[in-house]
Amino acid sequence: MSTFNIVTLPGDGIGPDIVREACKVLNKIGELYGHKFNITEKRMGGIAIDMDGTSLPQDTIDACLKSDAVLLGAVGGPKWDHLPNGDRPEKGLLGIRGALKLYANLRPAVLFKQLQHTSPLKPEIIGEGLDILVVRELTGGMYFGEKANSPAYDTTKPDAWASDLEKYSVYEIERILKTGFEAAQKRDHRLCCVHKANVLESSRLWRAVFERVKKDYPDVETSEMYVDNAAMQLVRNPRQFDVIVTSNIFGDILTDEASQVAGSIGMLASASLGAGTLGLYEPIHGSAPDIAGKNLANPIATILSLPLMFRYSLGLMKEADAIDKAINDVLDAGYRTGDIFTPGLNDESKKVGTKEMGDLIVKALKKI
Repeated sequence: MSTFNIVTLPGDGIGPDIVREACKVLNKIGELYGHKFNITEKRMGGIAIDMDGTSLPQDTIDACLKSDAVLLGAVGGPKWDHLPNGDRPEKGLLGIRGALKLYANLRPAVLFKQLQHTSPLKPEIIGEGLDILVVRELTGGMYFGEKANSPAYDTTKPDAWASDLEKYSVYEIERILKTGFEAAQKRDHRLCCVHKANVLESSRLWRAVFERVKKDYPDVETSEMYVDNAAMQLVRNPRQFDVIVTSNIFGDILTDEASQVAGSIGMLASASLGAGTLGLYEPIHGSAPDIAGKNLANPIATILSLPLMFRYSLGLMKEADAIDKAINDVLDAGYRTGDIFTPGLNDESKKVGTKEMGDLIVKALKKI
């Protein structure tokens, strides 16, 4: 029996609802394949601010560092938008990425064949499916750069100002490019580097490093694109992309766009990785506090985080395939949560809630 230590960070809003369903799937995989998953729940985000006085307690960091993988739900909500001490749930998210040295965010944008109609793009544009991987640099750029502002945010003064430094080193750019190239080698061997080198000095460094690193991967077809054009091309001709590699802020924006092209944000998972096998896995959607505890959230994105965890952190390939198959089987059977349900197209009797969808996927799990 293999034993794995998993830390869960349910977080805020629907976070506890969706992580609960993922844990049911995790435990079922343990039964089928003879693994033991030791699951430890810790606090992060708004709930940690309320109970611990900080968005990221040291106890949470310590537990995550000792684990084999971390599963996150979602953080944030209007309740914590204007705290007097400047702390907020999202600060905890940035903090845990930094503490675990997770510099690469892998976000697959996959349009399931059963949900083709959910994409806002025309069928002739989207084709028979979509499978794009965005590799986003996670710990550099303006999100982590030096921040400054005039003494007060007095918007009545025209000369009041604020700034965020966009700064990257060759080392940071090179390691994320290598992550992207290695991912492309396992996919369709195509990689596009997205930057803004016609305007930004930091992007000119990105382009220069890209030109050097790509020579080490002759089997990968490469291209580069300005970020504004890439945003346009994602809706004009998304199938031209296989792997996109880009900076922190550009990746943040493009991955949300790609998620909408792929239909529902409730169906997409992500992996945040570092130099070793420890990774943080999460759905890309937010905390949706308006539907928290109402059995309305779609747990599939969180459950899809588990195959990523199995492949990148735990080395459980067959188990990952089993979860993917179970989800497809449930979708093939016509079951839908509200966000992916289409009146008139789907069977009303197969519209299900968070818990029911989790149960259906657990029931569909088979050893393969």
